[in-house]
Amino acid sequence: MTTLHSKSLIVMLFVSCFMTGAQAQQNSMQFLSAANAKVAKASALKSKWDGPTSGPQLQKDKKIVFIAHDMSDAGTYGVFTGMREAANGTGWQILPLDCRGQCNQGAGVVKQALEMKPHGIVLAGVDAASQTKGLTAAAEAKVPVVGWHASFKSGAVPGLFTNVTTDPKDAAQIAALFGAAEASNKTGIVVFTDTSSPYMATKSGAIVEALRQCEACRILSTEDLPLAESRKKFPSVIEGLVKRHGSKWTHVIAVNDVYFDMMDKPEIEKLIAANNLRGISAGDGSATAYKRIRKGDLQIGSVPEPLNLHGWQLMDELNRAMSKVAPSGYNAPLHLVTLQNITYDGGSKDVFDPSNDFRAKYLSYWGK
Repeated sequence: MTTLHSKSLIVMLFVSCFMTGAQAQQNSMQFLSAANAKVAKASALKSKWDGPTSGPQLQKDKKIVFIAHDMSDAGTYGVFTGMREAANGTGWQILPLDCRGQCNQGAGVVKQALEMKPHGIVLAGVDAASQTKGLTAAAEAKVPVVGWHASFKSGAVPGLFTNVTTDPKDAAQIAALFGAAEASNKTGIVVFTDTSSPYMATKSGAIVEALRQCEACRILSTEDLPLAESRKKFPSVIEGLVKRHGSKWTHVIAVNDVYFDMMDKPEIEKLIAANNLRGISAGDGSATAYKRIRKGDLQIGSVPEPLNLHGWQLMDELNRAMSKVAPSGYNAPLHLVTLQNITYDGGSKDVFDPSNDFRAKYLSYWGK
């Protein structure tokens, strides 16, 4: 594991970057103490269960429609896989409905899901605010809807029983903190985002806000590349960045690991070979991200989400909704994975799977 000593060094480097905003109202020792605690907590072993310890017995034989903004996204697919794992042996059917990046463009996807006569719906990566009519129809049909990244807020969201998510601003801050620790007067950063998703847009906004407070961090550009379209546009975008910035481009901070998946291609590697880029992602902790971090090539850190745990939580929250019980209110803790702590909490299997025994905790009161 990363030691507090090495983390203190990272934060000390970052402290020197923060010169404006709320942080400037604190003296350097106060900020060092608060920032060091946050980074140390994010990097620490996640072995303690701080989620629900009681709830309703699991209902049997339920049909759930899992509406995915884009199933090709590793985070969304990971949550779907986690939910199917939780449903194994329960008689629950978890049926995918993949929007392929088009969910937020006015299509009545929730109404389409209702036509499948489900007992519950998951809105995964789909902006709940874009689905008002469908969510109203679900409420009238008494079909509970639980979100995953359906808003940048966790918990109660209009139209949803609850929304399961990590705080995008916190995830962005951790990624920016780690990136700024690498900063020098020659650092040039490009931020990749997808503003078609309010969750990712919130992340990139927070990344830029943090980096603007770092004297040594020069933001070269913020590239808005919707994930559904990015694969086609990515080569030309990278070529343009290299032509405009040349060797001044040294770092990438992205809202999702998928941008590094696209950079990890022979044709892109050829374009950026001279830059020796260092990359940090504010989510979601894909298997390919873990492999890159382990190699120390291109990507050096990620703020992964506990995708399996989130899948189990989604099932728990739906069961609570169908049992007329209040949401659990649980928010999983943030995590920062680097080369120093990559072997812990599922890292040996290239996934962030907290060692807090969450599966047994849910099963203990589900009675499965």
